[in-house]
Amino acid sequence: MKTHPPFPRIEASDLQTLQVNLGRVCNQSCLHCHLEAGPDRTERMDRRTQEAVLAALEGSPIETLDITGGSPELNPTFRKFVARAAEIVPRIKVRTNLTVLSEPGRSGLPRFLADREVELVASLPCYTRENVDAMRGNGTYRKSIAVLRRLNDIGYGIAGSGLRLTLVYNPGGAALPGPQCDLEADYRRELARAHGIEFSQLLTITNMPIGRFGARLRESGGFDDYLDLLVKSHNPDALPRVMCRSLISVAPDGRFYDCDFNQALELPLPECLPQTIWDFDYEALAARPIHTDLHCYGCTAGAGSGCLGALVV
Repeated sequence: MKTHPPFPRIEASDLQTLQVNLGRVCNQSCLHCHLEAGPDRTERMDRRTQEAVLAALEGSPIETLDITGGSPELNPTFRKFVARAAEIVPRIKVRTNLTVLSEPGRSGLPRFLADREVELVASLPCYTRENVDAMRGNGTYRKSIAVLRRLNDIGYGIAGSGLRLTLVYNPGGAALPGPQCDLEADYRRELARAHGIEFSQLLTITNMPIGRFGARLRESGGFDDYLDLLVKSHNPDALPRVMCRSLISVAPDGRFYDCDFNQALELPLPECLPQTIWDFDYEALAARPIHTDLHCYGCTAGAGSGCLGALVV
C-alpha cells in the first residue's frame, strides 16, 4: 500500500447521539457493507446489553438514539427495545434496508414505528432497478419500492405528517457521490414519476475502503487508487462536522467505538476511557480523542460524508 499523510488529529466536541448496533444479522449481503453483515452472521445485542443502553440514555442529556445493524429489525427484542427507548429519548432513528420490512412477521413494524414517531433512514443506493439489483441482488428494487409505497400510505415521507423518511444513496463503485442536492432532485423526480413515491430528504454516503468494499478493491487492484482519491479529495471544511465528534457507537457486545467504521475495524477507544456501555461516562466520552486512520478520509472527501450525509453544502 502506498504511503499517505496521516489523518488530522481530532477530538469529540459534544455527545448528542448514541448509535447502537443491534446485530450484524441481515437479510442481505451488500457489496459495499463495511460491517460485512448478512444472513450467516450471528452477532446480536442481547437484552442485558440493551438494558444498559437504556440506563445510559436515562442518565444523560443525549438527544438521539440511532439504531443500526445489519438489519436491526431482525433482533428478537427490537420492538421491546424501541418501545422502551421511545419513553426516554426525544429522537429515535432506525436504519433500514427496506426489504427486511417485507419479511415474514415484520409487516406490522412500519405502523409500530410510526406510532412512536421513529424516523426511518432507508438505504436505496439508486432510483433505478438495474443499479439497485446489480448492487443488492435481483428483486431487491421491486421489494424496496413496495415497502416505500406502504410507508407512504402510513404517512412516512409525506409533508406535514411528522413521519420522516430519509433515503440514502451510495455510489456503485470507487467514486465519490455526486452533489447531494442534485441527487435528491433526481430521486424525487424519478421516484414520483415512476412510482408516486415521496420522501423527506436524501443523504449521500461515500463507500469506505473497508469490509466487503475494501476486499473487493484489493481483489481488483483498485485499493490504492481509491485511497488516493479519498486523500486527494480531503476537504478541511468537512473536518469540524464529522460524525464521530458528536456520536459514540455501541457494538452488539456493548463495546464502545468512535463510529460504525471504527467498530468494523475494531479500533478501540484509548484505554483511559470507558470501554463498554456498562462503564458509560457522558463527560469523558463527550471530550475524548478520536481514533483516526486512513479510512477517515472517506468522511472528509469532497463534500464530506457520514451518517448525516454530505457535511459541506
